[in-house]
Amino acid sequence: MVRVSVVIITFNEQRNLARCLESIKDIADEIVVVDSYSTDNTIEIAERYGAKVIQHPFVGYGEQKNFATGHAINDWILSLDADEVLSAQLKTSILEVKDDPKLNVYQMHRLTNYCGKWIKYCGWYPDSQTRLYNRTKGKWEEKKVHEYWRPDDEADLKGTLKGDLLHYSFTSVSEHLKKIEKYSELGAEEAVQAGKEASLLKVMLYPKWRFFNDYVIQLGFLDGFYGFVICRLSAYAAFIKYSKIRQHRRSEKSAATSTQLNAGK
Repeated sequence: MVRVSVVIITFNEQRNLARCLESIKDIADEIVVVDSYSTDNTIEIAERYGAKVIQHPFVGYGEQKNFATGHAINDWILSLDADEVLSAQLKTSILEVKDDPKLNVYQMHRLTNYCGKWIKYCGWYPDSQTRLYNRTKGKWEEKKVHEYWRPDDEADLKGTLKGDLLHYSFTSVSEHLKKIEKYSELGAEEAVQAGKEASLLKVMLYPKWRFFNDYVIQLGFLDGFYGFVICRLSAYAAFIKYSKIRQHRRSEKSAATSTQLNAGK
């Protein structure tokens, strides 16, 4: 049987953390919480469950998860967010892997709870996430947002565990809007650093396509009122991100032009 370290990165997660830690107490041989200097009771809750707590400034999701993974004592890692909970069936699946791991990496389906409703469409389910892995066989791609586990050997097979990872995402539309603001800024910065552009046509048309895809093709309408809200806000998030990319790129070009003009004086 292999031993598993559960690794969680946190910032002000007192609302969610106890629920997450309660769900993994029969799975974890070690709990590592890397916290970005929370100002609430996150640390106290983590310590109550016997977690090893490390304070570390937030440096982007991918890099933060690599840092956290590196501080575990076991090679097998279960990486979770504080607002995620293992379903009973998923717990059983993980215990089976612990008893006899046949692969180096496993993914799980994530089911999201939005304002009290489980979302099964909108492109939000099954939302497969790689969360159980042998850390000696890969690393987290160090992206500021939308990070992912990248195996050293791209040909490695990935197992899919039975059961859902229950994701308690947003309790209000206001929370969703705040996250859109944060993620769109991080995503735009990363895109600009990679030299990406956002044409006016993309700013205008992609959000419309995003809504149509999520609400019609991905059957978001079957999730009722909150399905409509999610699809509208996903389209809005795309609009904001591409608008910010365009703004940042224009600012960069303007600054470069000013520098050239000043140099020519």
